[in-house]
This record gives sequence, C-alpha cells and structure tokens, in this order.
Amino acid sequence: MKEIFSNPSFKLGVLGGGQLGKMMLAETRRYDIYTVVMDPAADAPSRLASNEFVCGSLMDYNTVLDFGRGLDVLTIEIEHVNVDALEVLEGEGVKVFPQPRALRIIQNKAVQKQFYKDHQLPTSDFFTFENAEELHEGLKKGNWKPPFVWKAATGGYDGFGVNIVRTEEDIQNLPNQAGLVEAFVPFEKEIAVIVARNENGEVVSYPVVEMEFHPTANQVEYVLCPAHISPEAAEKAKELAEKTIAAYDLVGLLAVEMFLAKDGNIYINEVAPRTHNSGHLTIESNFTSQFEQHVRAVTNMPLGSTDLRIPAVMANLVGDKGYSGPVKYEGYRDLLAMRGVYIHLYGKSSTRPFRKMGHVTATHTDRAEARAAAEKAKDAIRVQSR
Repeated sequence: MKEIFSNPSFKLGVLGGGQLGKMMLAETRRYDIYTVVMDPAADAPSRLASNEFVCGSLMDYNTVLDFGRGLDVLTIEIEHVNVDALEVLEGEGVKVFPQPRALRIIQNKAVQKQFYKDHQLPTSDFFTFENAEELHEGLKKGNWKPPFVWKAATGGYDGFGVNIVRTEEDIQNLPNQAGLVEAFVPFEKEIAVIVARNENGEVVSYPVVEMEFHPTANQVEYVLCPAHISPEAAEKAKELAEKTIAAYDLVGLLAVEMFLAKDGNIYINEVAPRTHNSGHLTIESNFTSQFEQHVRAVTNMPLGSTDLRIPAVMANLVGDKGYSGPVKYEGYRDLLAMRGVYIHLYGKSSTRPFRKMGHVTATHTDRAEARAAAEKAKDAIRVQSR
C-alpha cells in the first residue's frame, strides 16, 4: 500500500457522511490522511471535515462505481450501500473494507441470522419468511406464541424495522414484507463487544459494554463501561466477538451485539460492520477510540490499545417528541462546566422525534457516578425545533 500519512495521492473513501463519518474524520485529520466522502444529503455532517465531498446516492450502482474509482481504500459508515458496485471495485483493485461478501450477508438480517447457525455461532431460535403469508404459516407450523421478536430483513436502523410481539393482536399489525421471527431470549443484560481486525490478521477487542434501551423506541439510550458482569461472562463475550469477525473474514470494525441470558449463555443478536453507537464512549474512555481503530484497521496500520482509561457512560441525545424541523438545543450551558462530561453534537440541521442528534459521555472512576452524570446531562439537554 502507498505511504498514507501526508500523501495527497493516497485517498481513503467513505460511503456515508453522517455522524459516524464525522467522528472518524477527526482521526483522519489528525493523521493527515486525504479523505473523499459521499452522502446523499448536501448538508451531511461529514461535508466540512473531508478533503472532498460528493453528493450522491449510496445505493445507485453507477454513482458508487464512479465514486470508488481512483481511491486506494474504500470504507463505509453505513451498511445501506450498493454491494454490486463494491464487488466490481474490489475486482478492479480498490481495497474495499469491510469486504463486499461480508457486507452482503450483514445487509440482510435473515441471511445474517442463518450465517450464525451455519457457522455454529450461538444465536436465538428463528425462522425466516418472504411475506405475511409465509410469516403466518411459519408461526402455525412451529407453534410460535408471543412474546417473540419480528425484524425486517432489510432497511431497519436505530430501532426501526423491529417489533416486539407481545399479543396475538400485535401479529395482525405486522408489515407485509420479508423478515425473520426470533425467539425472545430471557436475558439478564444486553451487551456488546467491538472487535477490530486488519489485513495482517491482527485482532483486538474492546471491553464489554452494557446497553440500556428506551422502553418504547427500541433504541439504545445508555451505554455503560465496564459491564457489570462476571469475568467469565466477559471473556466468553470477547471470544464470541473474535470468532464472529473471523467467520466473516472481515477487515475493519465489527460491533457484535449480544444477549447475556439468565442461564449464563451468550447469544449473538446482530452485528454492524462499522463504527457503532456502543463504541462512542471510547473517544474519552479508551486509549484508542473506535474511530481511530477503524482507520487503522482498514489502512492496515498496527492496531491500537483498547484498554480502558476510565469508566464511562454514554447517553444518546435524540429529538424530543412533537418536534420536527430546524434543530435547537437547550439546557446544555451548565453541563459544560461539569467535570468529566463531554458533549458531542452531530451537525444535523434538522430534528425529528427519536432522531439521533448527538451524545453525552460522562467519565468517573466510579461507574455509578458516571451513570448519574450521564442521566443528568440527558435530562437537561432538550433537542427541539426552532
């Protein structure tokens, strides 16, 4: 590979210009890596931090193909991209990470789930379907009863495309589309491990985090590190994450969301082949943030230390209910004086209910104190419209 630092002839491309790209570009700026970003939104958060910004569709074959030609490495910050074009670019010699073959599996949650079964990676029982008729046939055939989880095969994000089915009436209200039904796992905690792998096969994992979800939005509300689980469970989760990235043979970053069941078993829920909400606190809490690690992995640099510097809790800042339009933030001024509290705004110009607009990370030697500070910050900051 070409010399990377301070070399304008080396170009790292990023498909997607949202908040994940924005935070990753802070690291490419620090390393002086030339970046080219494409996003369908002209006001995408990453537009100002990249060396070049292109406005274009991530799903259009020719647009992605044209964008990728001339790049040395092409990566993503969102998995909803045209994989056919990525496969062609890979064949033409562009290094595409995560690799298109892995991305194609992960894009479809039904295919992703079958992948775990085929590779003897523990996951909950499930069945897949192409439409509502097959869904109802599958429920009858397997004698499935609520509660269970319904997921859309494609297109879901941030809690959208997921339904917790608790009653027979809920079944009748499910969308008519391809998807899967998963058994509801009686879990003690929802946890995640971010694991990184470079072309040389070097692998590092981050400490296990706990995730607390909003009760109705099915969206992560708090992420806490370190996870309050046994050392045995933490080691089991780390090993499962590393087995998963090896099974995909993936270069880059993989966020592996898991259930720690009440019986002590750990099951894969789903994965994201990119930087992830569960790793935002690594900016302040770990020696190497997930964003720097992603850059290191896809450019085949040595991977950085994932050791925890200080316990941390992250709280997502989302759009308030009842507000849509140009964003306005209120209540943050006093928080700026709080020791160990860091506010990250994503640069999105408009808000809507439950849209991720930023996050707050609170650090403290006592995780309980960090949790209290994160909750105080989340409750104080209002994300509304002008």
